[in-house]
Amino acid sequence: MKKNKGCVTRMKEKGQKNTNLPGLAQTENELKLHESVQVFSAVSSVTRQRMLQMLAEEDRHLSSMARDLKISTPVTAKHIKILEEAGLIQRKIYGKTHVFSLVKKPLNDAFNTFAPLKKLEVKKGTTLIEAFKSVAVVEIKEINGRDYVVAADGEDGFYIYEVNGHIVDTKAENFIIEEDAVIEWKRLEPVTKQRLVITVKKE
Repeated sequence: MKKNKGCVTRMKEKGQKNTNLPGLAQTENELKLHESVQVFSAVSSVTRQRMLQMLAEEDRHLSSMARDLKISTPVTAKHIKILEEAGLIQRKIYGKTHVFSLVKKPLNDAFNTFAPLKKLEVKKGTTLIEAFKSVAVVEIKEINGRDYVVAADGEDGFYIYEVNGHIVDTKAENFIIEEDAVIEWKRLEPVTKQRLVITVKKE
């Protein structure tokens, strides 16, 4: 637990593994798969989905969620425990008051487990785009004087990449592979961040 502006924040921490070497990529993938199973199990309940929707709008007390869901406080507490164990919610303690907030990252990470794991051997000095093209059909488009990967294997979208878990600002065609690494290509998904219901005032 750690103090944060007069309150105590408690959040389930998951084990971390070093992914700097490709030899550990499979182990890391298995760990992520296990965590994703826990996340998907947590959101398989309609009640817990409604709880997450509530927390997406604002932080809530346990009692207020129980009241709006029309279920007992003990039952609500059991659902909260499952969501906490999956890392999907964070608990802040103000004295005797417990306030819960949504944590989106585990849900986003869970979908990453569906990315295929491919092992590739290249010559030293190979560019990242060359390595990517060897395993996928890539379409590159120039936008504002800079090249972007806008499609891979027929899937349109903008792509970014991480090297050993870190985003690199160098263009893929300029990034030279000098040593073993774990590369993750990620497509920017059109995920809704906020929904607005707008009512126009009648004059």
